[in-house]
Amino acid sequence: MSLTMHSASVPVFVRQLGCLLTWLDKAEQHAQARKFDPVNYLGLRLAPDMLPLTRQIQIATDGAKGCVARLAGLEVPKWDDNEATLDDLRARVRKTIDYVQSVPAAQFEGSEDRVVVLPVRSGEPLRFDGESYLKHFVLPNFFFHVTTTYALLRHAGVELGKRDFLG
Repeated sequence: MSLTMHSASVPVFVRQLGCLLTWLDKAEQHAQARKFDPVNYLGLRLAPDMLPLTRQIQIATDGAKGCVARLAGLEVPKWDDNEATLDDLRARVRKTIDYVQSVPAAQFEGSEDRVVVLPVRSGEPLRFDGESYLKHFVLPNFFFHVTTTYALLRHAGVELGKRDFLG
């Protein structure tokens, strides 16, 4: 079986988002064991100028659903960024997994050549062919935000290791 745009995206997103769910579960257990409110994790940052944990997860999930929608030629679903608890974040991650798995592999056919245009806040929109968009924009960005989430939780004392990251 050859590598397809679907197989290079959806299973990757699903696996890593599944790992993220496990990390959030471990974070909740860590907070309960130490008798503090797990909502404390939501504002974690490694530096004052970085986005907090909640935004890291929102951006990672937006990246996955946006990629799948764009490659499949669909409208990108718009979700509110209003998560205020670990349960809310887990629900968002599960919703993302459900969405990316709902798009049939056949919908991705020819997407490597599909033109993807991303608006930017200022300046000209970014333009990619589908393959470049996936390989050089979405996957690095997705892994950046997922890895940052892992690092934030690990730094906060949640017992995570490489096996948790790899799944």
